[in-house]
Amino acid sequence: MQVANLPNGEVWELPPIILHPFSDPTGADKLVESSRAHLMLQGLLPSGELSQDEIVHRLLSGRLCELRMLYYVGKDLQRWVDQCAELASRDPVLQQAGVTAPSFIHLLVEYPPESVRTKLTRWGVADYKSIFTRAFGLNSVFTHVPDLEILNPTFVRYYYRYADQMFTTRQGLTSYVTLAPENFHYELFASGEYSRLLEREWEQI
Repeated sequence: MQVANLPNGEVWELPPIILHPFSDPTGADKLVESSRAHLMLQGLLPSGELSQDEIVHRLLSGRLCELRMLYYVGKDLQRWVDQCAELASRDPVLQQAGVTAPSFIHLLVEYPPESVRTKLTRWGVADYKSIFTRAFGLNSVFTHVPDLEILNPTFVRYYYRYADQMFTTRQGLTSYVTLAPENFHYELFASGEYSRLLEREWEQI
């Protein structure tokens, strides 16, 4: 990979990343039960009266919940990448430099702006890189959120390892130029937060 040859000091304003909420009333409970089930399978917690099959089912239910959450994050991130790629296709400088969709994926995963990192930390997202790469990986395979019935239990149990490889494969399909973070600016919003921001701007018009 080589860095795109872009003018020093020039900054492109990219569209904001807007993340939509994933609503699952039982999601939090499933994640807690899944964590406990994992510890039971490791022999670190007593299983009580639960059978091995029941413990595995709890683990898989939680892992599927995680997978579905990442899938929806991936949809939002992919929408942003598509918007950026469209912008690049209409910009003579970016087009000449060979900037494509994988360039923006690399930019987000490796060099998110300080404001984005700060907001993610405030939201409790510490390992944002794994979140982003796995979300992109799953989104490259599934066109709809998958159900447990159509997935192999081994895949669900270790989905994060598969997702890591999916992302690596996706980024490696074509060569692409990388982008220097100082040449690009963008923000991250939750959908409700962005709506309120737009409302304030409209009030000033």
